[in-house]
Amino acid sequence: MRAAPLAVTALAAALLLTGCSGDNDSSGGDKATASPDNGTTCRIGAMDVEVGPANVAPAAGDTGNIPVTLTNQSADCTLDGFPGVDLKAADSSASLAPAQGATATKLTLAKGTAATFTLTYTRGEADAGASLDVTTLEIGLPGADTRKSFKWSYGPVQGKGGKAADPTASVGAFTQAGD
Repeated sequence: MRAAPLAVTALAAALLLTGCSGDNDSSGGDKATASPDNGTTCRIGAMDVEVGPANVAPAAGDTGNIPVTLTNQSADCTLDGFPGVDLKAADSSASLAPAQGATATKLTLAKGTAATFTLTYTRGEADAGASLDVTTLEIGLPGADTRKSFKWSYGPVQGKGGKAADPTASVGAFTQAGD
């Protein structure tokens, strides 16, 4: 009689391991990678991503803040590092650095739980050489290869030192959202 429970246990383990492979899934091919606590790296394709509502910078020189909330829709996973954020314009793009003084914390997200981070930017003048006329916001997670794109509707971003390719913008660390 012990053969049946052992067979069921073996089948369940095989199915569980098959479900964790991450190969060629709908997230664009990110592979779930092992992390030191035996969890998996969170994948953007397994997240419900909400951008905003934003505290939009109304005029050139003003600062705006855009919260981004990621809700895990899959198995437990880990965020370890900073989000990867690129601002894309028609003919150029720029990757954002972490906010000055920000410290990355390692978060484990169970299915249905959320984390958030904030993108802060200074609005630039439209069609100015010192501003990046952003059209798309691209977000990726640490340790994963794929990204999700979102329409940018917050105006141009001011460049540092008159250089549009070096935007005055940064990303904050992940924090646990909710209760």
